[in-house]
Amino acid sequence: MVRDTPPSGVKRPLGLLALVATFGSLLFGYDTGVISGALPFMYMPGTAGGLYLTSSEEGLVGGLLAIGAAFGAIIGGRLSDRYGRRHNITILAVIFIVGTIGCVFSPNIWVLYPFRFILGWAVGGASATVPIYLAENAPSRIRGPIVAIDQFMIVFGQLLAYSLNAMISSAHGGPQVQIASDPTGTFTAGGWYSWDAVSKVAGVVVEGGNGQAWRYMLVLATIPAIALWIGIRLMPESCRWYISQGRYRDAIGALKRIRRDGDDVEAEVEQMVEVTRSEANQEKWTFRQAWDAKWTRKILIIGIFLGFFDQLTGINTAMYYLPKILNAAGFSSADAITLNVITGLTSAIGAAIGLFLVGRFMRRHVGMYQEGGVTICLATLALLFGFGIAPHMDANGNLGSSVPAFLPWLVLIVVAIFVFVKQSGTVNWVLVSEIFPARIRGVGQGVAVGCLWLMNAVVTWAFPVMMANLGATITYGIFAAINFVAFLFYWKVVPETKDHTLEELEPLFEKKYS
Repeated sequence: MVRDTPPSGVKRPLGLLALVATFGSLLFGYDTGVISGALPFMYMPGTAGGLYLTSSEEGLVGGLLAIGAAFGAIIGGRLSDRYGRRHNITILAVIFIVGTIGCVFSPNIWVLYPFRFILGWAVGGASATVPIYLAENAPSRIRGPIVAIDQFMIVFGQLLAYSLNAMISSAHGGPQVQIASDPTGTFTAGGWYSWDAVSKVAGVVVEGGNGQAWRYMLVLATIPAIALWIGIRLMPESCRWYISQGRYRDAIGALKRIRRDGDDVEAEVEQMVEVTRSEANQEKWTFRQAWDAKWTRKILIIGIFLGFFDQLTGINTAMYYLPKILNAAGFSSADAITLNVITGLTSAIGAAIGLFLVGRFMRRHVGMYQEGGVTICLATLALLFGFGIAPHMDANGNLGSSVPAFLPWLVLIVVAIFVFVKQSGTVNWVLVSEIFPARIRGVGQGVAVGCLWLMNAVVTWAFPVMMANLGATITYGIFAAINFVAFLFYWKVVPETKDHTLEELEPLFEKKYS
């Protein structure tokens, strides 16, 4: 049957399939990164075009996207098992468009909240579905680098967001407001001033501003969403998903569309079929069944903690709040939005190097490198804020003019190193796409990524609260301690998956964890 079955459509290079599918990952990155540049404009009052966010509202803008992503990941995993990976990605493209347009035209924070949740649903669904789609279509020899492209595109999406944020902010002169009146005489009525300066003076009445700039930043996400919707419809469905549905001829046709002429398609299909037949007498496992079995329960726990620790690196505090961090270190909001591009660039370079690291080295060792480097960087930030920045703050938490000029730049350098190490060592998505057996792969991936996004929501909401109440020193010290524990987790607990096919890993794990 293998030799007689033709490709099910026009042949597509595997690289093109990965590029199209990871437009979903690019959207994931853009929608999580764009908020860092949008928030300084959202802080502005409604009369200036902003939303006049409070600290708790600021956390919810990011947190609700993460909560939506958790639901999207869990439910998206189930839907991808039932209807197919490509089908799921197609639907997610539409949700990306709807969520983005809804956010852009939100007249106030209460309308923005539900659309951020909807957008999060698409982000979470993409984070759960795209890695599986890539892993199931890639041959084992290049599965690690192919799945790692997903992480690179997330980071590239963030860099794209930072770059466009900087361009839009620069075109508007940064967050600025027009003064209606000022009883203190600090500002002239009718004049335009930086919101950083105006917000520190009580009693000032604002009559206008350029706060609408955040809407321009958000709306640009519709372009890759449309590209994803068009492109994924031209790609084949996952061959392994077809096998799981007993549609062997469809699986062969789909696989032939993305394999080179010299590849042994027959042997690859036979291996997939053999695993499927061995499970033929087993009912499809639900989460409860996976939890009840000792060996799959252990794998689920490992997957859940991989998700938890990925977010507890604090990476998304940099992705969401870096302008806020740089502003606390002494930069203006406008400069902070522009300088965000530097960390975005180092992050993208790190992710590109990560493609090499994940293909060259053992998965566990890459994870240990990441967690060790992140721990050192976070501890360094705690020391910089504690002994460098804090002594120059007044009673209201504002930096005085006595702060050494090099300190804000040193904070920027350490943050850039932090994001470089995190992105170059991100092996979480590869591991989560590999460790689950076929019978629970969609459910397991959904649960692990759902837990990742729940922790993302917790960290996103808690970070500004911790910074306001505990200070940067204690906040970064806590994150450093957590990441040391994560280093031990990779060292002692995480299994190795490199150099094995997905079908070979299942019996190995069953024997190891039973």
